[in-house]
Amino acid sequence: MKNIYLYCLLLFILPVSALSQAFKQTDEEIGIIEHLDSIVPSNIKVVNENGDTVFLKSLIDKPTVLNLVYYRCPGICTPLMDGLASLVSKSDLKIGSDYQILTVSFDPREGIDLAIIKKNNYLKLAKQENAKIGWKFFVADSLNVANITDFFGFRYKKTGNDFLHAAAILVLSPSGKITRYHYGTFFQPFEFRMSVIEASKEISQPTINRILQYCFKYDAQGKKYVLNVTRVSATFIIIIALFLFIYLVAKPILAKRKAK
Repeated sequence: MKNIYLYCLLLFILPVSALSQAFKQTDEEIGIIEHLDSIVPSNIKVVNENGDTVFLKSLIDKPTVLNLVYYRCPGICTPLMDGLASLVSKSDLKIGSDYQILTVSFDPREGIDLAIIKKNNYLKLAKQENAKIGWKFFVADSLNVANITDFFGFRYKKTGNDFLHAAAILVLSPSGKITRYHYGTFFQPFEFRMSVIEASKEISQPTINRILQYCFKYDAQGKKYVLNVTRVSATFIIIIALFLFIYLVAKPILAKRKAK
């Protein structure tokens, strides 16, 4: 009997160890580390469309979508911004009154002139009244970029003149609290509406597609999300081992009861 329990214990420990290694990979060089319920620091400064330096937190007086891009991005930033513009057009929420969008460049080399050019391009796609005042574009220096990416949990890597990074937006409450993360480049209007309503009530919710985030990782080279084989395999191993553990432990107990 002791040998059976020892065998079961080994079967359980080995997959746990494998799963632990998979979880360690969540601390990746490129991706998003969620900081749900964190409050926007009062010291982060950005440069607005008028060229004025302002505190980021002072801009947040309603549910706010915050996203980080760089305006010269040849990759995932464009579909992300297209997705936001499409969301503005499709949502029955009124941008500028029900919510606002703050887009900030994480490339300190970019100036506000480039931000304004990009804004004008995306306003043509965001077909809703008040989009011009409800969707604001910003740049920042290296110190404030470091502060805001740390707050966002935004991990990226410089490669030559460009950056490898994931695509996501976060939703902030009027007090500046992170209440929701949305991943990818396409956003469902209903899910977004719920996020804004919850944010207006200072309610934070875990990411609805958290399972997808767990099962997939961002391939920075291919600029797409791919199945995280190691993590998914480790999960299946531990589930199978757990069932086997329960079976091997329960089998002799049930046999003994039947013998009585």
